[in-house]
This record gives sequence, structure tokens and C-alpha cells, in this order.
Amino acid sequence: MKIKTIELYHVSIPLKQTFWPSWIPGYPQTHNRFTLIKLITDEGITGYSAGTCMGKEREGLGDLLGGYLIGADPTDINRIQSLLKQAGFLGWRNFWIEAACWDIIGKKENKPVYELLGGRVRSIDVYLSTGEMHEPEKRVDELLAMSERGYKTAKIRVKNNTLKEDIRHIEVISKGVGDKLYLGVDVNQGWLVSIVDRVPAWDLNRAVQFAAACHDNGIKWLEEPLDSRDYDGNAALRKQSKVKISGAELNYGWDELKIMFEKDCFDIYQPDATFAGGIAQVKQVIDKCIETDRAFSPHTWSNGIGFYINWNLALADPRDSHPLEYPLEEPSWIPEFRDGIIDPILPDTNGQLQPFTRPGLGFEINRKMLKKYGRRFFKLTEFGLKIKVIREKGVKAALDLKKRKKGGT
Repeated sequence: MKIKTIELYHVSIPLKQTFWPSWIPGYPQTHNRFTLIKLITDEGITGYSAGTCMGKEREGLGDLLGGYLIGADPTDINRIQSLLKQAGFLGWRNFWIEAACWDIIGKKENKPVYELLGGRVRSIDVYLSTGEMHEPEKRVDELLAMSERGYKTAKIRVKNNTLKEDIRHIEVISKGVGDKLYLGVDVNQGWLVSIVDRVPAWDLNRAVQFAAACHDNGIKWLEEPLDSRDYDGNAALRKQSKVKISGAELNYGWDELKIMFEKDCFDIYQPDATFAGGIAQVKQVIDKCIETDRAFSPHTWSNGIGFYINWNLALADPRDSHPLEYPLEEPSWIPEFRDGIIDPILPDTNGQLQPFTRPGLGFEINRKMLKKYGRRFFKLTEFGLKIKVIREKGVKAALDLKKRKKGGT
């Protein structure tokens, strides 16, 4: 099998109300934007994936990818991984594309991707993952309402300037919620962004003090309290903390994550396959988590397609070691806009997601919604690539390149 056509789309889904993500303090998000890739094989099988974006920054991605992916075998994941890594040397981080190849493999085998990874059909607990930092008294009311809707676990955000304010935040929420919910807290220090509001970067001392406060207030886990590449700092924090430490959501992949295991940085590993090396590399993380008795729970704050990709990986871990993140911040970041061009992903009244059994990644593109919110900005076929190379390099060079790619001289 080989890839014969690549299509890329800008997708921009307007939100009815502005979303204020805690990871970009002060930034008003008015759209859910992502780049959609569609790969078509010579057997007529189509695979999709999506990469989060701020706008149209991937406008030139197709020209870069054409020479790497056209003609490649999508079932040879090791080769696809190598090609995407090579393409990343010359442009963007591209491992989010790899999931489209798994979508193709699953459809060819008529199996969901999680079964290809050794997982099984089952329902799975989710935790409510808030995305904004609200005044703690307001958040208490919101969380109590969510507990009535079946959620058993929730994650809150803190992003105050001072440690004192952060501690007060969790004290008020923990006291107000009581035993209605298990709570985690995400401080978004792993990849600090300050393009609008300037917020302080935490050092080990602040993280240690906040972790102690989390333990005193019954918080179950603390997420990304230090820079994600401060391996020694995270390891030192984990040794001193009585509350579980989690992270690694946006690290580059196994090359970085293996260092985290060597230094024993986290109790819970959270790599997102659309950022952290693709499905194949995150599966390595799952295997290592099982070997070292560490929990696994992937980051899912991207879009509906990204959620499905990571849902497959959660199902590939047989242990159910931690609930799966379910992004929800009403009334702005809700399934209608989060999922956009696929059917909304909705937990049941017990705070669980019921299993999907469709082959591949498990979702279906709503073509009407794609037409409404998406714009195709690139399409390349095998024939089109040949013409492109001839025009740019000349006939002789094009023939030489063809021979070299086939192993000729």
C-alpha cells in the first residue's frame, strides 16, 4: 500500500462565547482552529488526523510533506515515524500526522486502533478538565453542579501571581467541594506562555510549597508544576511531594520521555500523541509506565479528533490507572465547538465514555461541517508531485531522483 494523495485543510470553528485558556493568560480565544490532514492510499482507504494551530501558520506544510509522504507505505509506521522526524528538521513538529496512518491501518484491518495496540472494548472513566481559572467561590458552585451530572473527578487551574493566592484558591475550592469530587490541579508551568499577561515561572521551592498545600487540602495530583524539560527539578519535586506529580503532555516524544523515566520525574505520565511523538512513541510510554508502575493518562486539550487519538491510547493501557481527561468549560469550550466536524463526544450520567467500535481512530468526518468550517489549502497527488519536481528540477534531475528513491544509482 502507498499514499497517493495528500489534502490539507484549515479548520476554524467560531465559539459562541469567548474562551480564556489558563495556559495563555489574558488571551481571548474566539475560535477552535486546527489543521486537518487527509491521506488517501492506492487502495482507496482514507486516513485523517488533526493538529492544533493558532491560525494559518501551516500554510506551506504541503510543499514540505509531499516529497516525504507521497509514495510512502502508511502501514510501515517505523518508516513513517522516521520521515516525519526528518520533515521536522526542516519545518514544524509533524508527529500529529502519524495518527492518519494508524487510521488507515485500522480501516484496512477492520479494527479500532486501540485493538491494534493491544487494548480492548470497554467503558472508561473521564475527569472533568476545566480550562479557565475562575474565582474559587464561583468554581465551587460550578463543580458541585458538575458532580450532579455524574463526574467523579475534576481538574482545576491556578495561575495567580503569588503562591499565597494560589494556595487560597485551592483551599476555598477544596473546602467548598468536600467529598463530592476528587480534585487535581494544573498550574500550566510545563510550557509557560506569556504573550499577553506576564506570569511568573515557578522554581522548585514554590512548587514544593504548593505541592505541600495540595496534600494538606486533599488534592490528588499536581500537574506540570515546573518546566517540562527541567528533568532534575521535576524529579526532586516528586521525591519531596506527598501528592502525585504529573506532566509530559507536550514533550517532543520518546527521546525526552525516556529521560523522565530514567530520572523518575512523574507519578502520572500524560503525553499527547498529537504532540509527543505520535501514537507509536506514546505506546512506548504506556509500556514503560506498566513496567515501572506509573500511571498513564494522556493530555486531550486539542479538538475532537485529537481526543479520539488519545482515547485510543487510554484504551490501549489495560490498567485504567487514571481517568481520561475530558475538556469542558461551559459555556465557551463545549462539545459542539470542541469537536466541530465530528459527532460530539459525550460522557454518560456516570461520568464514563462508552466504547466505540468503528475501525481506525473511531470517528467519522461530518462533510457538511467540514465544508462549513474548513477550507482546503493544499492537494497533491503522485502525478502532481512528478510534475512539480520536473518543473522545479528539470527532467534529468527528476529521473535521477526517481532512481535514487527506488534504490538505483
